[in-house]
Amino acid sequence: MAGREELTDAIAGFGLFADLTSPQLEGIVHRFEETAFAEGEKILRQGLSGAGFHVIVDGEAAVVIDGTERARLGRGDFFGDVSILLGEAPIADIVATRPMRCLVLAGPAVESFLVDHPRVMYRMLQAQARRLRAANRWRS
Repeated sequence: MAGREELTDAIAGFGLFADLTSPQLEGIVHRFEETAFAEGEKILRQGLSGAGFHVIVDGEAAVVIDGTERARLGRGDFFGDVSILLGEAPIADIVATRPMRCLVLAGPAVESFLVDHPRVMYRMLQAQARRLRAANRWRS
């Protein structure tokens, strides 16, 4: 696993954290847990389990709905937020397509994290709006 300084440098370049100061980035690295996933590992399971907010540090994952791949996620992307915010099971499987490292924040800690970091919350909202727009284009 990476050192705290390396992780801080890595997330400094992520759009989600673009508005944060160095001390705030260091706080995120200390607040989140670094977790590794093997290629082929299901991180979230559609309709079953989703326990954390994940930010991809390295690697790639597929978003799979009802057995069909709908999207790919990579470095700087995040997932698990909708399940936590709605208190519902994930609507997709998230499967590592390469070995992955993520920063993970447990579900119960997400609300206080977002309240403490309103710019991150705003960037998450922007990302969700882009996802919704893309989903609507896909359906039409």
